Amino acid sequence: MKNLKSCIMIFIILTFITGVLYPLTITAIGQIFFPWQANGSLIYQNKTAVGSALIGQSFDRKDLFWSRPSGTPDYPYNALSSGGSNLGPTNPKLISEIKSRIEFLKENGLKLPIPSDLVMGSGSGLDPDITPESAMAQIPRISKVTNIPVETLKELVMSNIEPRDFGFLGAERVNVLKLNLKLLELEKKYAR
Repeated sequence: MKNLKSCIMIFIILTFITGVLYPLTITAIGQIFFPWQANGSLIYQNKTAVGSALIGQSFDRKDLFWSRPSGTPDYPYNALSSGGSNLGPTNPKLISEIKSRIEFLKENGLKLPIPSDLVMGSGSGLDPDITPESAMAQIPRISKVTNIPVETLKELVMSNIEPRDFGFLGAERVNVLKLNLKLLELEKKYAR
């Protein structure tokens, strides 16, 4: 009986520590020191959340920059089923998907060679960024649709390039949602 009381007491104490105290402490630290990240890294426009800086979105309008393809099942950029397709480089299904993406991009004005991140998804299937080269490759298509000069669009892309993390991790990148929000502002100026 003595052992049973000790076990129950330890169970109650550990449940309180791991189920109440620890989550409250981590939540408080996140809200105090990293509030933007802890709340989803949401991007707002006119006080309305339009997306997250950390999760990609599908953009299919011809006047916007297109994201990397998403490999998530059900629908693109489904954060609940994050993961790559797990198809190997010799898999016929992957080869077919890449060929059809290349054909689609060529039909929409992109010239060869097409940057690889416009035809292949990321490991998570949720990548919000593309390479600066991928953004630059889309400029002629967007310029043709919006009548915004190519040089203006190049300046827009250059001003939205995010550097490597800590100066040496990863690669330079462009967040597609942030870039498209700036592009929509620019389109309003040219629509007048």
